[in-house]
Amino acid sequence: MPVIIDGYNLLREIQKTDEEFETLTEAGLSRILSEYLKRIRSHGHIVFDGLGPPDKSDLGGFGNLEVYFSGPDTDADTVIEQKILDNSAPKSLLIVSTDRRLRAAAGKGKAACIRSELFFQEVIRQLDRKKPTPEPQQKRRGLTDSETEQWMDLFDLDR
Repeated sequence: MPVIIDGYNLLREIQKTDEEFETLTEAGLSRILSEYLKRIRSHGHIVFDGLGPPDKSDLGGFGNLEVYFSGPDTDADTVIEQKILDNSAPKSLLIVSTDRRLRAAAGKGKAACIRSELFFQEVIRQLDRKKPTPEPQQKRRGLTDSETEQWMDLFDLDR
């Protein structure tokens, strides 16, 4: 399910409720969200108001998260509303915001909507989970001839 996030709405909610993230920046939040989206095998968009920081080099290179700034002539809410309208399947979207305007726009498009603080709790819960350990290569390719011989000898079996 593609996720569209009201950037500053989520960032300010995190900064005011969790001292650990008091100095979190747009880039830091984007890195956290990118890792979360990778874990749940999804992708998303985060939209911030305004022009953003002068140096945006830390805000690129996320394969699963596109970072946008609304620019000087509009706001993030308007950009997100337009993304909902432009989407060919708005029912498949998840909108992250506590803003009433965006929650109403999500409702009109029948998109799912979650409050910022609840979404971030889910992000942290998902990131705190251990990464699954990869399967051993032997499981797919089998044992080598010498490993097979060792097991055959160990159990005193003849071929």
